[in-house]
Order: sequence, then C-alpha cells, then structure tokens
Amino acid sequence: MSTYDWSTFTRKININAPVSAIYDAWTVPELMERWFLREAHFFREKSRFADKNMHIRKGDHYEWYWHGFSNEIVEKGEVLMANETDKLQFSFTGGGIVTVDIGHAMDETIVMLTQDKIPTDDKGRTQFHLGCLTGWTFYLANLKSVIEGGIDLRNKNIALTNMVNS
Repeated sequence: MSTYDWSTFTRKININAPVSAIYDAWTVPELMERWFLREAHFFREKSRFADKNMHIRKGDHYEWYWHGFSNEIVEKGEVLMANETDKLQFSFTGGGIVTVDIGHAMDETIVMLTQDKIPTDDKGRTQFHLGCLTGWTFYLANLKSVIEGGIDLRNKNIALTNMVNS
C-alpha cells in the first residue's frame, strides 16, 4: 500500500497554442495579468521593471496581486529558472517551488505544473497542498480559456470571497 506524498503535486492541461505563446503567457508580466494575476511586478537588481512586456529571467524577484483579494494579500518570490523557450521555475508560498514545463504529447501542446517542497505539517497539507492544488487547477483552466477563446473566468469582485475563481 502506497502513501500519499503531501510534499508535491502535478497538474497537466492541453492547450491549443504554440509552446512559445504559452511560455510568453507565463513569462511576460502584461500577459500574466490577462489570465493569472491582477498585478505582476518584477524586480531586477532591486529596481522594478519599467516595461511589462519584458520577459522575466532567472534571479528576478516578484510581487503578485490577485483579483478578488485586497492589496494586503501579496505573493513574493524569486524566478529560479527561465530557459526562454519552454520551462520556468519559481519559489512559491510556504517555501515551495513551482516548475512549469511546456511540451508536446500525442500531437497536443501540454502544460505541466509541479509544485514541490511543500511542508507536510497540517498547515502545509491544507493551505499549501490542497489550497494550491485547487488554485493551480483553476488557473491552468483559465490559461486555456483565455488563450483558446479569449474568455477570462476570474472573479474580479473583491466583495465576493472564497470563490473558486479567485
């Protein structure tokens, strides 16, 4: 009998788009704000990017703000790897690491997101494993929706709380 590994999870989705378009959606702040974040601020060498159309790169730091949440809720982290084609890795909440791989399988473009190094205490299991698993599942579906059909499914009303889409 195997035991569940609370320190990691992986989510995959197929998206009808070129790898380069999906990579850009993950690595250009302006594009990240179309499907993922309310505001995406990146810092290189301690100064904020002036151009939201610049690709992020290894060593950049970020501050992310979400739709449906006030400015007091901010995610801060660092880009650990960005290979300029199909792979991105960044630090994330609770000490975790998120890796995004974009590739092909069976004539489909596949986005595979893995979050690992999740703490396995009660808070890690509920907030970081289950919470992030739910969040990433939604955001991957929203990425597909925005890229394939132009429809943004995010809740943008801060008065609506505990929504699956924010």
